[in-house]
Amino acid sequence: MSQPTPSASAPPIVAEEERHLARVRKLLIEHPPSAAPANDRDLVAELKRLQDEYRTSKLEDRGSLMEQMNGVTAMIDQQRNKQTAEEIDPANPYFAHLQLEEDDKVRSVYIGKATRLDNGLRIVDWRNAPISRLFYQYEEGDDYVEEMGGRNREVTIAARRTVLISEGELLRVGTRKLDFMKTREGWRELSRENQRLAGGEGAALRAGSMAGAKLGGGQKLRADKHLPDIAALIDPEQFALITAADAGVVVLRGSAGSGKTTVALHRIAYLAFESKRFNPKRCLVIVWGRAMRDYVAHVLPALGVEGVEVTTWSEWSRARVLELMPDLPLLVADDTPAAVTRLKLHPGVIQLLAEHIGRTPGKGSVQQVVEDWAHVLTDRERLRAAVGADMSEAALERALEWTVSQATGVVNYVDGDQGIDARLDVEDDALLLRAWQLRAGPLTAAGKPLNYCHMVLDEVQDFSPVEVQVLLDTCDRYRSVTMAGDTRQHISQEAGFSSWQEFLSRIGVESRALSTLEVSYRSTHPITRFAVDVLDDNNEPPPRTTKDGPAVELFRFGDHGACVAFLSEELRRLLAIERNANVALLTPDEHTSEVYYNGLLRADLPDLRLVVDQRFAFAPGIDIVEANQVKGLEFDYVIIVEVSARHYPDTGHHRRLLHVAATRAVHQLWLTCVGTPSPILPEAVR
Repeated sequence: MSQPTPSASAPPIVAEEERHLARVRKLLIEHPPSAAPANDRDLVAELKRLQDEYRTSKLEDRGSLMEQMNGVTAMIDQQRNKQTAEEIDPANPYFAHLQLEEDDKVRSVYIGKATRLDNGLRIVDWRNAPISRLFYQYEEGDDYVEEMGGRNREVTIAARRTVLISEGELLRVGTRKLDFMKTREGWRELSRENQRLAGGEGAALRAGSMAGAKLGGGQKLRADKHLPDIAALIDPEQFALITAADAGVVVLRGSAGSGKTTVALHRIAYLAFESKRFNPKRCLVIVWGRAMRDYVAHVLPALGVEGVEVTTWSEWSRARVLELMPDLPLLVADDTPAAVTRLKLHPGVIQLLAEHIGRTPGKGSVQQVVEDWAHVLTDRERLRAAVGADMSEAALERALEWTVSQATGVVNYVDGDQGIDARLDVEDDALLLRAWQLRAGPLTAAGKPLNYCHMVLDEVQDFSPVEVQVLLDTCDRYRSVTMAGDTRQHISQEAGFSSWQEFLSRIGVESRALSTLEVSYRSTHPITRFAVDVLDDNNEPPPRTTKDGPAVELFRFGDHGACVAFLSEELRRLLAIERNANVALLTPDEHTSEVYYNGLLRADLPDLRLVVDQRFAFAPGIDIVEANQVKGLEFDYVIIVEVSARHYPDTGHHRRLLHVAATRAVHQLWLTCVGTPSPILPEAVR
């Protein structure tokens, strides 16, 4: 295999990294994995040899020997935990490089996805070796104290660099101050003049002018899609949460783009690597929608974690109900009144259910569980006391009219009268499963009790307390759970989420488990400021941002035809110069999505897609989809269509919905409006 030659015209830091890569690749090729100790006995013998050498070694050599002993110990743990050690790919051996200086002697350590500490190689797994913590917790120039051989030794981080390597070729080198990328013309330094930390001042919004309007520039900031490995971008706060205690609940609070999902998924990879207790096949990830389910199911194998169950709450809960209670009607109502949904998800109803089952004897049967459910949802006086002022008398009566009729039909259906039109509501799955847990015991899958070793709940702010309680009671005794959420992105109107403290109290989790990610890495400063200003009454501090960008603009039109004509020209120009760009047109409803899809289709735009049922292609082009379907996703460019008073009235729900839609944009955000602009838009943009 040929080795790349260091570039003659490369900047000094790049040329140095090319030399390091050439050396590492040469050693990997000359010493394939089969040459390394392969079984437990050989590994123990190798560890003993290193320990003997350490006792008689010179002081300056002990750091290197200790690293090798740590690596061999990790391999022994992997063998004994029956984990398969990953091999290092010579085409992409590492994603970061540390140079550690002590007593004027410098040694290099490379951070990758597997460990190799033999034949002159010092590559450590980001999940395992203690040395990798130095990469996440220290910056270039920092000193740290290392205890070794009974004395403290001061070591300096002489260099800390992230690298992107593909097919054995170095494509990108970054430090805290410099960033270089390889292009067809050679190496160039990426501009950082627009990157900054900011809290809200200095980036004025302006009304859009069609004469000077321009979409673009994202390709430059995206560095032509040549981005470092995501593990190289984890910051110290995120790393601390990834490696937090492996028992109990960790709650991640953070704004859009702060890395909550990244932390949660890397935490699974870290836990599965560290301990045999965390079998990926006993891990569960619950996400908000189909699009995130598909995305996460793709990401976890890329992190070296196979077999994790990734699903949505509705899919998971429906499967459990069908297995445990096959006698229930299969039909689910699609016209459930909002008052019914609000009643069934109210925390007071869960408490009523627990109290009723606690005082009422009964067998753990389907019939008894259904009777428990029906009794609670038809007990007018207790329900009135449970919901209190949260529901008006009229709303409660409307809900009861539905639940009394529904309960009668479902009970009769289960008792054998299956000719009647009995239907459940989507919300009933949670209540029935909770009743089963309280009455009959653990939930099952394929006939075996569920006993998850780790669970991730993404976008937890849109879960109801009863849904979370059902899930928590499927965990093993360690109750290892990661919850990620953001109150600003709470868009499920009836779920009842009001504050973190109240929510955690409802589900029995101590508030000290709550951690906050304060930096938003996704959107630019103008987009983030706009999104926070939309919330108006938000009490949480604004997130810090890391980059500036184009102003947020609002374009007004007399009719949708004029808007389509304007957008078609701009989108055609954008995709001609940025072929890898992905654009989202976010609409208020399915009808508007079809109007704009059909209009832009006639303009013969490339890669135009009407997204139905969250079936995203995750590819360059234009996705047209409703704004309430994109939570958790991101796009280079976002255009929010018809931000009018009709579609975005001044309600808390619509403010949060617009906030979510805006924060899907990485580089640029446009708004369009045919009707009267929404009153929730900040004055500067109207």
